[in-house]
Amino acid sequence: MVVLAHGELEQISLPVVHKPTNFFSDVPVIDLSDPESKARLIGACEELGFFKVTNHGIPMELMAKLEDEALRFFSLPQVEKELSASSPGPFGYGSKKIGGNGDLGWVEYILLEITSKPISHSSLSFLKEPSASFSVLNEYITAVRKLACEVLELMAESLKIQPKNVFSKLVTDSESDSMLRLNHYPPCPHLQGLDCGLTGFGEHTDPQIISLLRSNNTSGLEISLRDGSWVSVPPDQSSFFINVGDSLQVLTNGRFRSVKHRVLANSAQSRVSMIYFGGPSPRERLAPLPLLIEEGKQSLYREFTWCEYKRSAYKTRLSDNRLGQF
Repeated sequence: MVVLAHGELEQISLPVVHKPTNFFSDVPVIDLSDPESKARLIGACEELGFFKVTNHGIPMELMAKLEDEALRFFSLPQVEKELSASSPGPFGYGSKKIGGNGDLGWVEYILLEITSKPISHSSLSFLKEPSASFSVLNEYITAVRKLACEVLELMAESLKIQPKNVFSKLVTDSESDSMLRLNHYPPCPHLQGLDCGLTGFGEHTDPQIISLLRSNNTSGLEISLRDGSWVSVPPDQSSFFINVGDSLQVLTNGRFRSVKHRVLANSAQSRVSMIYFGGPSPRERLAPLPLLIEEGKQSLYREFTWCEYKRSAYKTRLSDNRLGQF
């Protein structure tokens, strides 16, 4: 445990964990321009629940613009950012506290609700100059949602199930409950030279169907392998990292694995990441697809609505097994 001053307002105590010594060299890479590469998709979802997508069609310039807009806000004095956190509900600006159940991290963030409609100016009211970010955000959200659908449809095709939009239609539904999260992990020079890292975002799985993460070239993201060991993911600012979420694990009756992951703060450099969480409608009923329940096998999960699962998940700590009661 280490006690640090976060910005100008207060001190917080955060756990430190042992850092993996090397980068994980076996992250599956899915090149969307290469049909042979796509054949590795199912294995990646089954073994890790995690893979990297290249040649995705989203311009580097657009990703860089959104990163710049995020950094412009995060570079404001802490007092100004804290004052903007007064918006009701979970959306808007936050720092240190992750959820409402005691989880803390060396992180500050912007959390935005994503619907079928473009982001409105009122959604960005906590920003000092929302107009500057308005068009960049909407362009990025449109592009990343399209990419999420492309990946989900590739999954369905690889599983040989029809229609191919069986997963993607949940994300494109007019009532889809999706989010965009912009995370900033400030540098932590106190730990420089040590073999431990400060918790930026504690270990967890994502409740939604799919998550698409893009970050700058600062390391910090780690995933848990099947044997419980943690490995560090090499950063790649030109690519997207894809997480299988809890809901997709349920829909595939456990065939796809919802990946447990975490972020450690870097001692010398700040890390900026932007994550699109593609979720279903609150009323959507989630259960294993009959075509994916093997003959002689039973459903591993009972049927439940996304609203029911989300309500349950948000009452837990990050590291809890949220699917255990379902």
